[in-house]
Amino acid sequence: MRQEQDRKDRELKLVQEELSDQELIRLDKWKKLREKGLEVFPHKAEVSHSVFEVVRDFSPLTKEELEAKSYQVKVPGRIMTIRKMGRATFFHIADCRDRLQVYLREDLVGRENYELFDLFDIGDVLLIEGRLFRTRTGELTVLAEKFSFLAKSFHPLPEKWHGLQDVELRYRKRYLDLIMNPESSQTFRIRSQIVSGLRKFFEDRGFIEVETPMMQVIPGGALARPFKTFHNALGIDLYLRIAPELYLKRLVVGGLEKVYEINRSFRNEGVDSQHNPEFTMLEFYQAYIDYHQLMDLTEELFVYLAREIHGQEEFPYGEETISFKRPWKRLKYLEAIKQYSGLAPSRLADPAGLMEVAAGLTPDKKPTTCARALDVIFDKLVKDKIVQPTFIINPPREISPLAKADPANPEEACRFELIIAGMEIANAFSELTDPFEQRQRFEEQAAMRQTGDEESHLVDLDYVEALEYGLPPTGGEGIGIDRLTMILANKKSIREVILFPLLKPR
Repeated sequence: MRQEQDRKDRELKLVQEELSDQELIRLDKWKKLREKGLEVFPHKAEVSHSVFEVVRDFSPLTKEELEAKSYQVKVPGRIMTIRKMGRATFFHIADCRDRLQVYLREDLVGRENYELFDLFDIGDVLLIEGRLFRTRTGELTVLAEKFSFLAKSFHPLPEKWHGLQDVELRYRKRYLDLIMNPESSQTFRIRSQIVSGLRKFFEDRGFIEVETPMMQVIPGGALARPFKTFHNALGIDLYLRIAPELYLKRLVVGGLEKVYEINRSFRNEGVDSQHNPEFTMLEFYQAYIDYHQLMDLTEELFVYLAREIHGQEEFPYGEETISFKRPWKRLKYLEAIKQYSGLAPSRLADPAGLMEVAAGLTPDKKPTTCARALDVIFDKLVKDKIVQPTFIINPPREISPLAKADPANPEEACRFELIIAGMEIANAFSELTDPFEQRQRFEEQAAMRQTGDEESHLVDLDYVEALEYGLPPTGGEGIGIDRLTMILANKKSIREVILFPLLKPR
């Protein structure tokens, strides 16, 4: 036992050497609390309300109504402010949604307990038991009759956090962001509402939720560079999925005619305000419909979500007002490029000119075909200019290897991208169901891969074999939940809507 105590003392000494003066004071208070026999980190707490529930449920009551019924509460919260006034102290406790004032009086809790409060710091978590009342200024307050310790904070909370001087620190230490900034908590509540709303919408329409592999032998379902790993027991390379598409369509082959998955996917690509290497998508597939019907269903879904979250179909996004009122604009891909790119029609009609423009836009990754050049031009010169919900339909077939060709123009795909506020929010196809054409498309993609295009699709013969058993006409769509949350929560960066975005280690 003596050796164990010596080891702990040495570890504590090392910790103390690395602490600031404020942290050393907090550590000393913790020791004194322990010496007094106070349980600093208890196993549980008997709670009647959260801070948010107290504010929500009792704020409408007048001073007289509170006094008439003597409402008692047991409410936990983190100390955010302390204002001592001799033998009385006012302080605020908070959860991640609201804050509540507490009034502590020496004559009510006893001198020993009142002096014990001197060992508490801003950031500590307490349980307050007492009666609700209103102060002379009308503020809802708990008159503390008892208080107990729930957790000690050994570090001071950030000062002037609402100035948000260090945005990156908010992402690296999200727990501090949630403690200090109720707006962040609201963002992630909206995200949770979106996910719940998606499930309800599709389950009400007869869809079933499924799960498909996150580690795949052949990554597929999108044109993207995958993450690669190795499975020791099997001795094989595996890839983190870039999309669940090919597995979901296998299920439609198997007779599950309406399926969806809320999935985590991974793409080994750049990081910016709209891209995180790990992201969340909804993908759904329905037999017997095409991409035109998917557009109708998408409008219906987004209107439903907007009403659930905002109570209406119009809401702010930055300096704009986004309207989900139906019907939404449907614009052909080439028409969108003509309208928004700023390029002369003669330049668009010249293949060499297209390649030159695209190469100038992405000098580190020059496109090898006209279709790829158009894709670059759309991404760099067109997308940002589209604010209101717009379906961009019929892009080149070459950049849509899993979509049916348009019968009216075989060089175009039966596909749409939904653009809102300059971002691609959804991507959908009339799915390619012909196994022979699908194999040919895969082989075309494989040939492009041989030229160095790491985003081209690999040949998945197992998927082709599944198609050979018969995939009925099917509409499929992927919706980016992170970007959708950005739109509905009025956030300009994807890092604002992901609790723990990927950041380069310091």
